[in-house]
Amino acid sequence: MLDELFELSPFSLNHSEKQRYILPILKELTKHHYDDCKAYHNILDALSINVDDVKNISDIPFIPVRLFKQYELYSVPKENITRIQSSSGTSGQVTSKIFLDRYTASLQGKTLAKIVGDFLGKKRMPMLIVDSPDVVKDRTKFSTRGAGILGFSVFGMHPVYALNEDMTINREGLEEFLEKNKGEHIFLFGFTFIIWKHFLLELENLKAEGTSFDLSNGVMIHGGGWKKLQSEAVSKEEFRQRFLNVCGLKNIYENYGMAEQTGSIFMECECGHLHCSNFSDIIMRDAKTLQPVSFGDKGIMQVMSVLPYSYPGHSLLTEDEGIILGEDDCPCGRKGKYFKIIGRLPKAEIRGCSDTYAANISR
Repeated sequence: MLDELFELSPFSLNHSEKQRYILPILKELTKHHYDDCKAYHNILDALSINVDDVKNISDIPFIPVRLFKQYELYSVPKENITRIQSSSGTSGQVTSKIFLDRYTASLQGKTLAKIVGDFLGKKRMPMLIVDSPDVVKDRTKFSTRGAGILGFSVFGMHPVYALNEDMTINREGLEEFLEKNKGEHIFLFGFTFIIWKHFLLELENLKAEGTSFDLSNGVMIHGGGWKKLQSEAVSKEEFRQRFLNVCGLKNIYENYGMAEQTGSIFMECECGHLHCSNFSDIIMRDAKTLQPVSFGDKGIMQVMSVLPYSYPGHSLLTEDEGIILGEDDCPCGRKGKYFKIIGRLPKAEIRGCSDTYAANISR
């Protein structure tokens, strides 16, 4: 059934169609992890959960995402693990370890391509990476930030880094990139706070000095946390408006994702809504009872993905709060649930790439 999902448009299944596909996959993943991951086996036994009793998506057992910071969780022979990916973290903070085999990594790449391709189209565009090349140099220390850059690079061509290693604007590289690709559609990717702090604000300073850059043919995808920007009273609307004012960039999309479920990201549509694809689902749960809440009510986010085979990350209770706004009826035309993020739970650790970066540089 997973193979069939890859044959479909990534936002094409309505509620009943989607459950018919992903419920069996999620049940099978639960059984696999129960059989092959001792810690996950013990958790389900302690909770007296029987996978055969699962009747719908809300019955799929979940584990707290924080467990990946405390334990090494994998469900394949250790010799099959080809990469260990770490989550974001501030200095001194314990990070998650995600164990990937070739099969799981391949699924992540294929799914990311399907989801992002729905927004960017099939044609690859010249790519401007709003970060420093230093972040991807050490492949043995594979952070979420580096993985994000490399993962999204498949949608671009002839990539150029917009920032130098000291995080100043690569002014000469940017000028050459825009001159070479004049009149072409370009793809920009980066993490929210880095884009704000080291790119947008510097573009504004340069424009005030008489130097401006035209990015009106650009499409930007960004993500990784809003906490630091919100603390500086920067809204999504202001973020977009200032980009429009300084360089004409108007096509800006946010993505929400995490190292523990790489690949099955949630993309923001033209209406400003984050969307579940055919490969993922989401439930909001009451903070006290952990029971599902109704659409329109605030809850803790449980995120589900059909991709994690090498580790038990297919159903996770996050530390984020959100609201499901609707399902199958977003004005953008995409099927599936659509939602918004409210923020982190009180006293939860900072986790987004942007937020952890911001916390580190403020020390």
